[in-house]
Formats: sequence, structure tokens, C-alpha cells
Amino acid sequence: MIILTYDVGTTGVKTCLFSIEDEGGRQGPPLYILDSCFAEYSLRILPNGGAEQDPEEWWTALCQTTRQLADRWPEECSLIAGISFCAQAQSLVLLDKAARPVRPSMSYMDQRSGTVRRAHSGRGPKIAGAGIPFLLQSLYHTGVVAGSDKDPVWKYIWVKENEPEVYARIYKWLDVKDALIAKMTGRFTMSRDSAFASMIMDKNLEPPQFSSVLMKRLRILKRHMPEIVNSTDKVGSLLPEPAAELDLRPGIPVFSGGSDSSLIGVGAGCVRQGMTHVYMGTSGWVSAVTEKNTVDTSAMIASVVGVQPGLYNYFAELETAGKCLEWVRDHLALDEINIYLEKLDVSEDPSSEYESLYDYLSKVISETEEGSGGVIFTPWLHGNRCPFEDANARGIFFNISLETGKTELIRSVVEGICYHMRWFLETIRKKIKTADSVRFVGGGALSGVTAGILANVLQLPVETVPEPQNVGAVGAALVAAVGLGRIRDLTAAEDLIQPCRVYQPDPQTRAIHDRNYAAFTKLYVTNKNLFRHLNQDDGL
Repeated sequence: MIILTYDVGTTGVKTCLFSIEDEGGRQGPPLYILDSCFAEYSLRILPNGGAEQDPEEWWTALCQTTRQLADRWPEECSLIAGISFCAQAQSLVLLDKAARPVRPSMSYMDQRSGTVRRAHSGRGPKIAGAGIPFLLQSLYHTGVVAGSDKDPVWKYIWVKENEPEVYARIYKWLDVKDALIAKMTGRFTMSRDSAFASMIMDKNLEPPQFSSVLMKRLRILKRHMPEIVNSTDKVGSLLPEPAAELDLRPGIPVFSGGSDSSLIGVGAGCVRQGMTHVYMGTSGWVSAVTEKNTVDTSAMIASVVGVQPGLYNYFAELETAGKCLEWVRDHLALDEINIYLEKLDVSEDPSSEYESLYDYLSKVISETEEGSGGVIFTPWLHGNRCPFEDANARGIFFNISLETGKTELIRSVVEGICYHMRWFLETIRKKIKTADSVRFVGGGALSGVTAGILANVLQLPVETVPEPQNVGAVGAALVAAVGLGRIRDLTAAEDLIQPCRVYQPDPQTRAIHDRNYAAFTKLYVTNKNLFRHLNQDDGL
């Protein structure tokens, strides 16, 4: 069976072609990535805290990559049995009746809605950014509370109050993958996990529905909300016009799929109670599978509805993880101001042993002392969500001395991201039990050096899986396989996705990382007022 998946990320789409065989034996069904293609698109950061993308660029990237695969695998693409998605979540995508966007998508990184949130989340004493009556009402109906400026519900109200001409053209409010599915099938839906991420899905109703109580309170039009479906549901069939643009045959079943926060864990093989994974892509997170619907309002962590019935992902997110490494590449590693007349990326040298600049940076980091000479970096380049919510927070290089060089600065960025992941894990363990090891996935897991640093910072075994950068696509393929009846359920992923390497922590590094971590967790509180003083005029 051939399955086509789209992993729609923050900076680009990875389109993958899978072959999945019949389920057989304890090892589960063999699953192979035949090929993949990647295309980038832009993310526009606005001075008022906005972060936007053009949905037409998503579609162009989908068409480009699908056509490339169709050229290389014509026979296999003629046999595609299903299409599925894994995508960035908590964006606001507003469509008209023809499934065309009425404005750019407001990304999950968009944080311009602070004034709206403060105005609509209730008066009086506040907890987690919400007035107590609104908080209690939200927790009762949804199990969570929209306490972040970045939550989609506030973006919707922001459009209503600031762009009335756009608001008047709205037919449906969708998320990223759901908007692309609407274009493919003509049907407007949200998967259950996408609907949960809107922060207004009523947890007490089955089949799931959006909360009429919260919609009335926030004056959200019921007609703007789509039908809620399961991730394994067939939404519809590929229509002739989009099929022609993709160079695929019409009629292929299109499945709802899921968000990256839901499917990356599945693709990592974390499908049972307590199993825990760390993800480092453009963003980053720690997520543990749980049966408990748990909320930690003080730390902005909650049980997120996933794609497996009865299970949640207790989920803590960092907005900029791999994005920090991209910043290092562009502004710290490279000669940005052209001091050197001959400027050559080490990977561009024909005699170089390095396939990319990141490979070279990994080598540099591996040769730099543990603890980065006491330099600490905070990875809050676009504010932070948890375990504290502050759109004004920013990155810091702390404790630089005359002896500090670029190598220590670069390593401190990786260690700083890992310290934040440790902060997540320790906060999560206050509420639920996690595994004694973690799975490490995402592009960051391609570096054995980063995996080793993570193991030392956490002082836990860190497992990596084959092709960790593709786990979201793997999760999407498994969802389609369930929908097509090829496998029984997603617990098959536990046997199917096995670790290929385990990085054991070095006990001798514990003391230095404990010392740096203790300082890291104090840097926000120490600088909170200064962040507000310097950045509140940015429109945040």
C-alpha cells in the first residue's frame, strides 16, 4: 500500500511517499519511506508581534514537491491509497466558501492579541492570564484555558475587532492542515486535536462539539466553526482541479491526520502511558503520554487531546528551539558583515568532509568544554510560553568573559535549549509519571552531539530512532493506515518504531550542568522587569 503524507512545518513542507505492508507478527507492519521532497516558504514577523504566512505558499510548496515525487515514482504515485497530514498547530486560517484564504494565516507564533486577551478573559484576580470565573468556566467545558496571547481564540477576536472587512468574508475558521484538506476535498473539518487546540472544544460532549457556552461568552459565530472529525477519518476524496495541480489522480481518499504535537509522538513510537519524547525542530517541546486530563495553570502546561482515544499528551512547548540554531548559523557562525573578502561555507568546499554547516557546527560543539565555560544562553528569541508565559522575554548570553569565544557561545545555545527541556521535564514530573528514558526526535536529533548533550543535561538515557526528522510524516502515514484498515490501531507504533541508538549520560558532567541549570532557571525572574521595560513598546 502506498501512502502520501505532507508534514507542513513552520518553514517548509516535507512531502513523503510511504510503502506500508500488511500487519504481521509482533513486529508490526514494515513501513518504508520510498522518497521525500522539501520546499520552503516564508514566515513574516511583524513589528507588532505578528507572525504570518501565506496559505497560497503552502499550496505551491505542496504542488512542487508532489510533482517531483510523481516524476520520480510515476507507478507508485498512480497507486496511492490515501493522503494524510501532519502540520503545525494553533494557527488561525480563515477561509471563504471556496476554501480561499481571506487573509494571511496568523501563525502559532503570533502574539499580537495580548490586549484582546486581557479585555475578554475576565476581570478581577487572574490566574494563568485569565480571570477566575472565565478560567473555571473554560476548565469545566474544555479542560484547558486560553491563557496565552498566542491561542487561536484571541487571534479570531483580534481579526473581528481590527479587520471588520476581513471578518465579514469569513466562512470557516480552520487550522493549517485542515485548510489544505478543504482545498483538496471541498469539505471544511477539523480533527479532534486541532479542534482542542482552538481552546473552545467542549470535552463533555460526544461526538465532540465546540462549546456553545464559550462561543456565546466570546461572541464567536457558530457558523464559522467546522465539523469535528477523528484523525483517522476519511474527510473526502481528492477533487479533479487540485488533483491536476498536484499531478495526482482524482478520487484518492484524504484523511484528516493530526497536528505535529499529536503525530510526532506517534511517529516516535510513544503511544502508551508514561512514554516521553523530546522534540527539537523549529520549535521544541517535551511531551508525555497520559490518561489524565491534567492542567498546570501556573506553568502553562496541559493535557492535550491527541489522536489516540482515551489518551492525552501532557505537553510543554518552547517557541524557538531549532530556530535558535538557525540564528546561530546566520548571525554567529557566518561572517555576516563581510569582514573577510573570500567568504566560503565550510560545507561548500569540494574537499570538505561536512555535508552541511550544521555538521561542522556539531564538530565544533563536540570539541568545546562541557558547560560552555560557564556561559548560559536563554532560547527565548520570540517570547516564551511555558513554564512561564511572557511575550517580552528574549534571549540572553550570560556570563561572558575575556576568555569566551564563538565556540563557547555556540555550544551554550545547544545547552540552553537542553536546559529548557530539563525545566519542562521536571515541571511535567510534578503532575504525572514519565518514563525512565526519553525519545529524542526532530532535526536536532540528527546530531549525535546534541543527543549526548541532552542526555548529560537530563542525566537520563536518550534514545534516537531512524530518520528522526521524519517522525511526523511517519505518524501521518500510520493514521492513514488505520483509516484504510491496514493496521488495527496506533499502538502498533510501539513495536514498529524501535530506537536505533541510546545515549547514556556521563555522571561526571552532572555537577557542572546542575550548576548551570540552577542559574538558567533564575535568569527569567531576575530579568523579567527589564524585559518588560525594553520590549513592551514592540506592541507585544
